[in-house]
Amino acid sequence: MLRDTINNAVKDAMKARDERRVGTLRMMNAAIKNADIEARGQGKEPLNEADLMSLFQKMIKQRQESAELYDKGARPELAAAERAEIEIITAYLPQQMSDVEAGAAISSLLHEIKAETMKDMGRAMAALKERFAGKMDFGKASGKIKELLTGK
Repeated sequence: MLRDTINNAVKDAMKARDERRVGTLRMMNAAIKNADIEARGQGKEPLNEADLMSLFQKMIKQRQESAELYDKGARPELAAAERAEIEIITAYLPQQMSDVEAGAAISSLLHEIKAETMKDMGRAMAALKERFAGKMDFGKASGKIKELLTGK
């Protein structure tokens, strides 16, 4: 289970005295616990593996945005720290699909669910997230779906 893997990685990083890794892994654990508490408050179950992957992707996206802002603000040391955290978080996600693989998967899924217009966008995104959680950038996938459904 992903939670156990991260907890064991924290212990290993502490033994190796890798402060960056320890800090990032603890931050990941804190995000998991916060999301679990929020889910429990809404009467839901704790996060499953797919939800954890989605959470980690959000964390990566936040760090990418921060790194870009630090680059614009001439703070390369802070941008480098954000990118180091991205590498650590990415190690706990499955291998991402290439753009070509994602495009092929999207096309076949749209054909399979008989999506033909933009009205089918929500259904297509839900099916993609169900099947490819953690393996695809859904921001790019959304654009590809729009392109395929509108024919532009």
